[in-house]
Amino acid sequence: MNKKVLIISPYFPPSNAADMQRIRMSLPYFKNFGWNAEVVAVDPQYSDMAKDDLLLQSVPNDIKIHYVKALNKKWTSKLGLGSISLRSLWYYKKKADRLLRAGKFDLIYFSTTQFPVCILGNHWKKKFNIPYVIDMQDPWHSEYYRDKPKDQRPPKYWFSYRLNKYLEPKAMKHAGGLIAVSEHYIKDLKNRYPVIKNIPEATIPFGAFEPDLKIAESNKHLFENLLNPDYTNLVYVGRGGADMHQGVAVLFRALEHARQANKDLFRKLKIHFIGTSYAPKGQGKPTILPLAKLYDVDDMVFEITDRISYYHTLNTLKQADALFVPGSDDPKYTASKLYPYLATQKPLLAIFNSGSPALNVLREYGARFAYEYDSDESVVEKVTGFLTSLLNGSLVNPIYHPEAIKKYSAENMSKRQCYLFEQVTL
Repeated sequence: MNKKVLIISPYFPPSNAADMQRIRMSLPYFKNFGWNAEVVAVDPQYSDMAKDDLLLQSVPNDIKIHYVKALNKKWTSKLGLGSISLRSLWYYKKKADRLLRAGKFDLIYFSTTQFPVCILGNHWKKKFNIPYVIDMQDPWHSEYYRDKPKDQRPPKYWFSYRLNKYLEPKAMKHAGGLIAVSEHYIKDLKNRYPVIKNIPEATIPFGAFEPDLKIAESNKHLFENLLNPDYTNLVYVGRGGADMHQGVAVLFRALEHARQANKDLFRKLKIHFIGTSYAPKGQGKPTILPLAKLYDVDDMVFEITDRISYYHTLNTLKQADALFVPGSDDPKYTASKLYPYLATQKPLLAIFNSGSPALNVLREYGARFAYEYDSDESVVEKVTGFLTSLLNGSLVNPIYHPEAIKKYSAENMSKRQCYLFEQVTL
C-alpha cells in the first residue's frame, strides 16, 4: 500500500516559477514508486509570477491540489513583506493543520525556495509527529553577498539576510531529511547544525522531463518568434547578473578576437540573452549588454530582460542554431536550467566555474563544448573555435550518452526522492 506525502510548494502551475519545477516534473511518477502525493500551494491569484496555463497539462488529473490564501502584496510590501511565503504563512498553518488532522500522511515535503514557510515543519512535527524533508534548490541563509557591492545584492538584502539567519535553524533542527541540487548545500547545513549530521540526505538535481518538449511543440503557434532566421542565432534563456560575468566575458573576449580576424563571417552571428531579470515586466535592468559594450560587441548582442514562459523558452531553444549556458562565479551553482538545454540536442557551449557540479553532468552526457573559465588558459581559443565552426556550418547536433539521459530523467530523479522518503519514514 502506498504511503502519503503532503507537498508544500507555494508556487505551483500556472505560476511560472523555477522552484515549482521539481514538483511538477515529479508528480507523474511518485505513485509508481510507492507514494501518493497531495500539494498545498498558494492560490495563483496571490502570485505575481507570470502565468503559463500550459504547465497544467503536465500535472496528473488525479493529484489533489489544495490552495491557500495570502495577504495582499499591495499592503504587505509597504512593511517590507513582499515574499509569498511570509504572506501565506498563517494560511498555510491553518490549512495544513486541518489536512494533517483529518488524513493519514506519512511525510511532509517542502520543495520551494520560499524558505520561510519551512519553519512550519517544526510545528507540524511537534503537533502531529510527522517527519518532514526540506529540498534545498538554493541556499537559504548564505554569506555569499556579504562582501558584494550594494548594487549586486538582492532587493531588501539587509532584512532578508537577518530573517534567514534567524529562521533557518528553527526549520533545520527537527528536519528528518535533506534533498539538495548541490552536495555543497547539504554539507554547509550539516556543518552549521550538528544536530542534523546523521539524517538521511540526497543530492538530486532537477531532471529532464520529456513530455515538456511535446507540449511545447504542439503549442508553438502561440509564441512570438524572438529570433531572426536571416542570422545564425546563439541563445541563452535565463537570469543574468554580475555573478555570471566571468563566464559571459569569456564568450565576449572570444567574439571580440574572432570578429577582428574574420569580420565577414561573424557579421552573420547574433547572440541572445532572454529573460535576464526577475523584475516585473518592463522594469528589468540589463546586466549583460553593459558587459558586451566593454568588449565592443554590443552590436551583436541582444538582451531581453523580461521573462518568457517556460514553453516559449523551450520553443526558442529549439529554434536556435546553438545554445549558450554561463555559470555563476559561485562554485556551488548547479544551473538546474541545464536539462531543457540538453533535451533539445542542439550544439551547446557551456562556460562554468571549475568547481561547479554542472560540469560533471555535462561530461556524463558527453557534451563536447563545456569549459572552465577559471582554470583553462586556452578557453578563449576553444570558444573561438566553437563560434567559427557554428558559423561555417561544421557543427552537428550532439548525440548524448543514453545512460546519462536515463540517469538524469525526471522519472529517475523522482525515484531517488522516493527512496529518501522511505529512509526518513522507516
